[in-house]
Amino acid sequence: EIGITQPRTEISSPTRTPHNFWSSHKTILTMASSGSDGSNPNAWLGLLKWSLAYSDGTKPSGENVEEMSKEDIAFLESVMKDGIIDEGERLKTILKDLTDSLEVTLSGDAAAAAASQEEKRKELDEDDMLDLMQELRDIVEQIDYARAFMAMGGIPFLLGCAASAAPKSIKKGALSILSTMCQNNPPVQLSLLEHGHMPPLIQLFFDYTPGTDSASEGDDSMREKVVQALSASIRGHSMAEHIFCKNEHGRLMLQLGLGMQKSADTNKPSAQLRKRSLFLLRAILTSDEATDERHKLYQNMISYICTHEINEEWEVEAEIREMSLAMLSQLLAKDPPHKIASETILSHKTLIGSFGVKRIECIRKMEEGSENREYASLELEEWERIIVALVESK
Repeated sequence: EIGITQPRTEISSPTRTPHNFWSSHKTILTMASSGSDGSNPNAWLGLLKWSLAYSDGTKPSGENVEEMSKEDIAFLESVMKDGIIDEGERLKTILKDLTDSLEVTLSGDAAAAAASQEEKRKELDEDDMLDLMQELRDIVEQIDYARAFMAMGGIPFLLGCAASAAPKSIKKGALSILSTMCQNNPPVQLSLLEHGHMPPLIQLFFDYTPGTDSASEGDDSMREKVVQALSASIRGHSMAEHIFCKNEHGRLMLQLGLGMQKSADTNKPSAQLRKRSLFLLRAILTSDEATDERHKLYQNMISYICTHEINEEWEVEAEIREMSLAMLSQLLAKDPPHKIASETILSHKTLIGSFGVKRIECIRKMEEGSENREYASLELEEWERIIVALVESK
């Protein structure tokens, strides 16, 4: 058992309708309308070039048009068959190739690998699998194809791959595909919930957290991919947000991702991991579904943002300071206001004000028009916004 499922065999590919380039060529149009499933729009360029080769441009369309020969029709049928990729079929092919190869790699089944030359499965190397995963990710960027891949068993395959003993690069590839599939795609987000994706992904985060029982050395790049996948599967889906917010291990994951357990003289999580964690925290706290009950669960993180993440002496990344300030401003601007969030932020009003005055003064001393001043302009805007919000808050 390695958590990898074989692809289903039946799936209807989303249909694309080709552009009508030649209204006068009824034979071509008939062929196009009956064989365009999964077509690549760029494939029509070849047909356009072929059509232009038979016209010198000096005669009005429709004059002396000769009926196409059987050879020409056969040629066009061949072009359309060989030059157009059916992406639904391509999804099944990629899934099967990856599944077969990973089964051999993870099981170490020498007998399977040594099967007859005609029948043995092709074991792809790591680079080949990564290329297929990149192609798969490109295809499932389209919402319809993401749902098609889900329908053929893609989600359990990706979850199994991420949790398996596959190379790190393959696990990261699976997480990236998951992120792409479920981004703003409610049916895929719901399917992930039905497969119980949160606990294994959260555990994967802890597996690569330094100082835990399951890992002696951490890997922030892997943890960043986990947070990205969870974030994409949660944001904008009310049920997913509710389930995640109730998960104490999920909250601990965000605390570790933000670096709340680190002191000034120890290594923080990578900047990218801190950004991913803050992005998810901001999404669930400023969501339309957010309540005082939710803010109570995350009250310690709101305080941490107020006391650390907006302080340039603690947080050296300007983008993270900007994101933190924007989140605090959003929470204060809620109408009607959220009591817990507002009271938590206002309890640090003096400290926030001292950070702000110091930073605003520093930015305004920068040379006008300089690169540093331009770079700090967004942070200056956020500071001015939060100062006004603090003044206006009761």
